[in-house]
Amino acid sequence: MDLSIVDLSPVPAGGTAADAYANTVAAAEQAERLGYSRFWVAEHHGMGDHLAGTTPEVLLGRLAGATDSIRIGSGAVLLNHYSPYKVAEAFGTLDGLAPGRIDAGLGRANGSPASDRALGTDRRVENPDEDHEERIRAVVNHLYDAFPDDHPYADLTVPRSGAAPPVPWVLGSSPSSAAIAGKLGARFCFAAFIRPNLAERAFETYREQFEPAEIGDGPEEPYGMVAVNAVAAETDAAAARRRAPAEATFKRMQRGVVGSIPSVEESIAELGGAPEPTPATLDADEWPRAISGSPETISGLLEQLADRVGADEMMIQHTVPDHGDALESHTLLAEAVGLEGVDR
Repeated sequence: MDLSIVDLSPVPAGGTAADAYANTVAAAEQAERLGYSRFWVAEHHGMGDHLAGTTPEVLLGRLAGATDSIRIGSGAVLLNHYSPYKVAEAFGTLDGLAPGRIDAGLGRANGSPASDRALGTDRRVENPDEDHEERIRAVVNHLYDAFPDDHPYADLTVPRSGAAPPVPWVLGSSPSSAAIAGKLGARFCFAAFIRPNLAERAFETYREQFEPAEIGDGPEEPYGMVAVNAVAAETDAAAARRRAPAEATFKRMQRGVVGSIPSVEESIAELGGAPEPTPATLDADEWPRAISGSPETISGLLEQLADRVGADEMMIQHTVPDHGDALESHTLLAEAVGLEGVDR
């Protein structure tokens, strides 16, 4: 199984953004050694005191210099905030820094009214799906120099390495984003840690709508990845404890509380006890928001979820406050699915 990581650059307790970025770089370096396929970084706004991942195109420049072979990309650039041309220029520049190994993960999300206003984002778009599709199409046209000769942007160029251009991915957590990915013939990544109950419907929509892309490096057949919140430890019980911050964070979000990731001890206290281990076999209609387990258990869970939607790859997102625990989990996950790298 091809396995990848998306990193949110959480600010550690008592730390700063500098610590968060150092941890992200260390995680990317480890992911390359372990044999992970991709390492993506996220974009969140207005939460810089606890999530430092605000500007993936900047952080990816640092990761380009810290790695040699792993694909790196955005999970995602929130395209509703930006000019498609500027996004294409940024990813063309990244291709120059890491030739042939850039993924342009393109998504959308609104933040708080204040952060959207500060970003200059129009929250009253008449047809959000059409707008998003047009923006993605424009990014791809810029990246692949594919505008028709009579188009106003035909003479605009972006930096290039001469190797394979950045590969576009459509990222989302809904069937509407899946439909856009299908119509554009793009690779699709579904964020199951946000809306796991929509995963199967989203992939059905993606396949129903899929048409091979006329431009860009699109696949001939539907190609999808699922991002799941997953954590591993030596035993199922230890992994369930390590999953506690993810469960507590979700409970906080339901109450409208957003902040730093609570420690394992804080999380268990808030939850009234450690979570039960994730069952080794999930019910047919069961798709947990977060999963955990020993290497044997977690490998089986990832296979079950991949098979359920026919995913070609899986991606790991986690909510682990301790950086050492996060790296250990990545090592165990790599061992679980048989990645061939070595972490020394």
